[in-house]
Amino acid sequence: MKIAIASGKGGTGKTTVATNLALFLSKTGRKVWYADCDVEAPNGHIFLKPDITRRKTVSIPVPEVDEQKCTGCGECAKICQYSAIVCIKQKVLTFHELCHGCGGCTLACPVGAIREVPREIGVLEEGTSDGLGFVHGKLNIGEPMAPPLIREVKRSVPSRGEAIIDVPPGTSCPVIESVKGADYVLLVTEPTPFGLNDLKLAVEMTRELGLPFGLVINRSDIGDERVREYAARESILILLEIPDDRRIAEAYSRGEMVLSLGDYYRGMFALLSDRIFQEVSDRTVTAGDSI
Repeated sequence: MKIAIASGKGGTGKTTVATNLALFLSKTGRKVWYADCDVEAPNGHIFLKPDITRRKTVSIPVPEVDEQKCTGCGECAKICQYSAIVCIKQKVLTFHELCHGCGGCTLACPVGAIREVPREIGVLEEGTSDGLGFVHGKLNIGEPMAPPLIREVKRSVPSRGEAIIDVPPGTSCPVIESVKGADYVLLVTEPTPFGLNDLKLAVEMTRELGLPFGLVINRSDIGDERVREYAARESILILLEIPDDRRIAEAYSRGEMVLSLGDYYRGMFALLSDRIFQEVSDRTVTAGDSI
């Protein structure tokens, strides 16, 4: 099963929930992988402290034009939806930072003047942390194209076992690429006006993708009741509320796991995992009955 941990904004505790849930599940004897898809600012490794055993560069194919063969017909520019290749006065210009690596321009060229060459966009690292499988990506500084690296991170996770996917904040393309194919999405928010505003955007995105989801309210005893009222109106299940505990903040500042704080928090993540698995099980049974 693939569980995506997402949030409409940064700073809600998404990585805290993802890393602790992944580690807890691995302690129950399951084969679990933690995949940090927040490739622009990965930080799960700070808490899990994995032993990295494999590292590889990740590239995407970009066009290279042979000016000797090029006739300046402009067919390549017509097919590109991202203006990564343009034709001006029969001169072809390429902008590799905009290229999505689809290969359309290569196929469209009638004289075979375009070939694809690799362009490095980041690195992927794999390892283990106390029995937990670990993989994350690191996007090169200044690189605008996160989805190709996110896809590579997800491809590195074995199909067997459970995968906890730490999703980038927000609702943009990297987020959609990260949650795609998830069996369940856990939205992490906080009971504040900003938290509610961005939660609504995340809920709309998740519903548009047709993915089942539930809610975790972090720092649940601050702010007001508007997040809970919204969840009730929209029939969104609140799976867990995590209190505003100073000990959590102190552990976070030291790069330590919430699970290390004792039985109370281990029980909290046990409850969260049970509720997620029950939700997925119930939905599977309902889907089977409808078929």
